Amino acid sequence: MQLRTSERKKAKIKLALQGSAGSGKTYSSLLLAQGLTNKNLSKVAIIDTENGSADLYAHLGEYNVLTLQPPFTPEKYVQAIEVCEKAGMEVIILDSISHCWDELLDFHSKLPGNSFTNWNKVTPRQKEFVNKILQSDAHIIATMRTKQDYVLNQKNGKYIPEKVSLKAVQRDGVDYEFTIVFDLDMKHFAVASKDRTNIFSGKPEFIINSATGRKILEWCNSGTNLQEAREKIKACKDIEELRKLYTQYSNWRELLEYDFKLQKDTINSKEVLLNPKAFSTNGTTNHTA
Repeated sequence: MQLRTSERKKAKIKLALQGSAGSGKTYSSLLLAQGLTNKNLSKVAIIDTENGSADLYAHLGEYNVLTLQPPFTPEKYVQAIEVCEKAGMEVIILDSISHCWDELLDFHSKLPGNSFTNWNKVTPRQKEFVNKILQSDAHIIATMRTKQDYVLNQKNGKYIPEKVSLKAVQRDGVDYEFTIVFDLDMKHFAVASKDRTNIFSGKPEFIINSATGRKILEWCNSGTNLQEAREKIKACKDIEELRKLYTQYSNWRELLEYDFKLQKDTINSKEVLLNPKAFSTNGTTNHTA
């Protein structure tokens, strides 16, 4: 048993797109996949449950389609993901996973006996499906359709249904399993309702394109590479060398700002000790990165 310093390894993104019919979930998924594969759509597979909608965007490139037929059981999804993995797919699009939850709800409704205890026959199947997504060595993009959610509010002694939000058709809490969740509206604008990468958190709505996928890919690859960058910064012996790295890692400046500052201060303090003239009359060093 041994403590170690936390380190984020290179990751495979687990991303969800949720929106109503016509919001552009399939198209946006393919654009994200373009960015995640550097436009090599031959490494992308769509597991299609939407009556052939995956083929509507063939003009984007030669991606792969695996059509699922009902019933849309969790076991079928797991098998389909494994087929894609064995074929070497780098991005797997599940379009959509709402059909899986519909199937489980239908299965539950037909079980005899106690409705509450019958969930013990549903939950393990849902868990196996979700675990397959999370443990896959491919980038996973899952789409979920949404429906209007309502609450009952009391007004003048009567309970009135009021719209509160759009709710994804999937088990409650499934969005917590994904690294990023994008909400799409009918104008195809996206906003991140959840974002562990902090790339899109608090940002205004935008249209998803392949550049969005490239940003996510950079984040995925920055785990080990980020550590390498920090080691190179720490090894810098002078300000000019540090400045070159500052230019080289322009995409990661926010993540590496503290590392650059720390090494700059270290270099400047050494220069002051070796060469007092490097210290200006106003109390600061004459070099900046």
